[in-house]
Amino acid sequence: MKVLNLKVKSNGEFRDIAFPVRRMVNAGYTARDQEGVRKHIEELKEKGVPAPAEIPTLYPVASYLIETGGTLEVVEEDNSGEAEFVLLIEGGRMYVGVGSDHTDRALEATSIVKAKQLCPNVMSPVVWPYEELKDIWNGLVLRSWVERNGQRTLYQEDTLSAFITVEDLLSFVRGRIRDGNLENTVIFSGTVPVLGGTVLSGNGFDVELFNPANGDSLWCRYRIEMLAYI
Repeated sequence: MKVLNLKVKSNGEFRDIAFPVRRMVNAGYTARDQEGVRKHIEELKEKGVPAPAEIPTLYPVASYLIETGGTLEVVEEDNSGEAEFVLLIEGGRMYVGVGSDHTDRALEATSIVKAKQLCPNVMSPVVWPYEELKDIWNGLVLRSWVERNGQRTLYQEDTLSAFITVEDLLSFVRGRIRDGNLENTVIFSGTVPVLGGTVLSGNGFDVELFNPANGDSLWCRYRIEMLAYI
């Protein structure tokens, strides 16, 4: 079983946790604004991804396919990240991270589930307790940047008010999992539309979850390299 060694930041102090990943799911089309959902669907349709049969959607991801940074090695240039918040549930507690559902877009056009297994999810090495955020949740800001040829471009930006509520997300995931058990489950939230409407690939991807109430941020950062040595 994959174990994530994370730091919990609470009231300005850090403590270490080891989080065993029993299950992992990637949600999709989780916006409160249905117009925004349709916009994201149109973005993906331009890349050959068929419209989903239902909204929201949920995809299982192998539990070992998660990292907290580093370098992703990819086999196609047509790949990209997506800014998402991340929920980790254990022992009656829930932690919040920020991450990216990095996907091979060529394979996604054939099978979304298979595409989710080709690249690992990536998340922040630091998390916050959800209990400290729930009263200011809607004001948290999610952003991402793509680095291409040395240039860093703001790619996504929205507040978490753009998503369905955490309670609704948990209820949706619990209802889709056969035994309804979310213990030691990692949930990737789904994403927000890209600025400008064009899906971009790059050499690096950064995601930030910013708390305007105290100026603190969580960061997920990683590089992307082609398997081009053969």
